[in-house]
Amino acid sequence: MHRLTNTIALALRNLTLHKLRVLLTILGLIFGVSSVIAMLAIAEGASAEAQRQIADLGATNVIVQSKKPADDKNPSKQNNNDSFIFQYGLTYKDFDRIIETIPTVVGATPIREFRQNLRHLDHEIEGRVVGVSPEYIKLTNQHLAQGRFITDADLFYLANVVVIGDDVATLLFPYGDPLDKSIRIGENHFYRIIGVTKNRAPSAGTGSSLAAQDFNKDVYIPRTTDRARFGEILSTVKQGSYTAEKIEISQVTVAVESMEEVKRTAEAIESMLNQFHPKKDFAITVPLELLEKAEATKRIFNLVLGSIASISLLVGGIGIMNIMLATVSERTREIGIRRALGAKRRDIIQQFLIETTVMSGSGGLIGVALGLAVPPLVARFSGIPVVVNFWSPVVAFLIAVGTGVVFGVYPARRAAMLDPVEALRSE
Repeated sequence: MHRLTNTIALALRNLTLHKLRVLLTILGLIFGVSSVIAMLAIAEGASAEAQRQIADLGATNVIVQSKKPADDKNPSKQNNNDSFIFQYGLTYKDFDRIIETIPTVVGATPIREFRQNLRHLDHEIEGRVVGVSPEYIKLTNQHLAQGRFITDADLFYLANVVVIGDDVATLLFPYGDPLDKSIRIGENHFYRIIGVTKNRAPSAGTGSSLAAQDFNKDVYIPRTTDRARFGEILSTVKQGSYTAEKIEISQVTVAVESMEEVKRTAEAIESMLNQFHPKKDFAITVPLELLEKAEATKRIFNLVLGSIASISLLVGGIGIMNIMLATVSERTREIGIRRALGAKRRDIIQQFLIETTVMSGSGGLIGVALGLAVPPLVARFSGIPVVVNFWSPVVAFLIAVGTGVVFGVYPARRAAMLDPVEALRSE
């Protein structure tokens, strides 16, 4: 034990004699460890956010959307340079067919969406008006901050009621409670506010038919009221031209019995709709598939990060080996003196391995501290979510120490194998 203590003390003393050289040697490990932790935290945060957004769509849901056909030969398009009426997308007959003909469907809710100006007194914003059924809030995993949602009675009586998003409430009613007050939608449609949804992070585009959506600027009205007040033809006037679209349903969210049935149900819906929509004016999105793709992308990204980390740590390990080989050459006489005084080869190996372990451990600790400090700064200044897994600093540190030890074995053995007599003769 006394011999080991002396060996450790001698190794530490040798390191303190060359502080700058030691620091420069471990820089590779510091940057390797810190970059691994920081990149994993950023990647994990982005992945978690993407998976959360996809999961919010429902892992057992199938989303069917109306989509404007790419060609210009729509029979409902008028031959007028300034006036167009397009008829496309899903219909209520399609909705009934989905419910009635596909046995794995346990629920479905249709919506129709369009953009309108929303106004209360002198406050006005543009938002998305969504005609919905009572099931919509459950199938889309939304929650109420206050009030209630649309009910069957609202649908039956064509009630002029509305549930507004969090941003709509904040912007139109900055100083008061919006419940039971009225907002104007469009030119002359007034609706009584019955509820406010909780704030929800805007969804990113999924890369498929689903576009990015800020739910906080949505307002929800009964779909029967939407149909009665706004009709099926949505028109816009821009720079003297008039454009109208006839859309019965913008989107149908279909709930399926289990995740095992989701893909088969999506294929059945697509096959059925293809019979009635030869122009392919619809698109089907399966959140479960998007979630699987997101997880696969995460695994690939982690593999890439692991490769980059391996290269960084390999460079750091080579740096340690290089400096230790140079140290062996510089300290040949010292090694000869220790051997002459009774030190064994294992004592020499222990001394050099302790030095490399201390260097790599110090680099690992500094790298961990730096790696843990960067993600919060990234999150604060860029708004990108970050998630630091508890295992990433531990694994990065252990790999750094292991790298130092592995690359320090050869210089340590080379030092131990020196002939004491020849070592003493060296200058």
